[in-house]
Amino acid sequence: MENKQGLFDSIVNRRRSNRRFNPDIPVPDAIIETALQHAILAPNSSNMQCWEFYWIRSAEEKKKMAAYCLGQGAATTAQQLVVFVTRADLWKKRARWNYDRIKEGIPGEPNKLQKRGLDYYKKLMPLAYASDWLGFLTLIRRAISVFGGLQKPFMRFGGKADQRITVHKSCALAAENFMLSIAAADFDSCPMEGFDAVRVKKALNLPRGAEINMIVGVGKGTEQGVWGPRNRVAFEEVVKTID
Repeated sequence: MENKQGLFDSIVNRRRSNRRFNPDIPVPDAIIETALQHAILAPNSSNMQCWEFYWIRSAEEKKKMAAYCLGQGAATTAQQLVVFVTRADLWKKRARWNYDRIKEGIPGEPNKLQKRGLDYYKKLMPLAYASDWLGFLTLIRRAISVFGGLQKPFMRFGGKADQRITVHKSCALAAENFMLSIAAADFDSCPMEGFDAVRVKKALNLPRGAEINMIVGVGKGTEQGVWGPRNRVAFEEVVKTID
C-alpha cells in the first residue's frame, strides 16, 4: 500500500502545467489513447458521461486550434492537443444507455434495487436534465426542491446553470485523469482556458448544446515552460476539519 501511495504521490508531483514543449520529442499516439481510456474511467455524475474528447491529430488542425488558443505556447508547441467538451444535450441518449445496461442484466422480474436503478434513469434523469424554452420545468424543479426540503435533506434541483455545472465538473474530472495519465507516462501537459470558444466549436462542428470545458496541450516539457515554483496556499488555510 505504501509503495502504491508513493507512486501516486510521484505522479501528482510530476504533473505540472508546462507551457512550452520540446519540438523534437514526439508524443506517441499510444500514450494519448491510453490517457483517453483513463479519462473515460473518471467519476462522473450519475454515470451519465455527458462528455466528448476531441483528439486533434493533423498538423493543419493543430495549427488552427493553436490560433484559437490565442497563440499561447502551450498550444503552439504542443505535440498533441485534446479538446474536452461537455454534452449536456446528450442526456436522453446517455440515460437510455444506462437504463438499457441495467435492463440487460435482469433475467426476469427486477428486484427492488434494480427497479430503483431503472426508475432513476427513466424518471429522475428527465426531471434533472429536461428543459423548455419557457422555463416551466425549472420552476417545477425548484418547487419540488422547496417543498421536498421542508421536512428532510433534499437534492435542490435548479435550471440550466445547475445542469451546466454538473457536466463541467464531470468533464474536468476526466481531464484530470487524462493529465495524470500523461504524467505517469513521463510526458507533460497544460490545461488551457484561454481560447475562442465560438471558433473552437465551429471548427469541431459542435451543436449548440455542447460547450468547451478545456483544451489540453501535451508534449515533453521544457524548463522554460514551467513558470516558477509550484506555490499553493497553506494547507491550514484551505483544509477545514470538522471534529
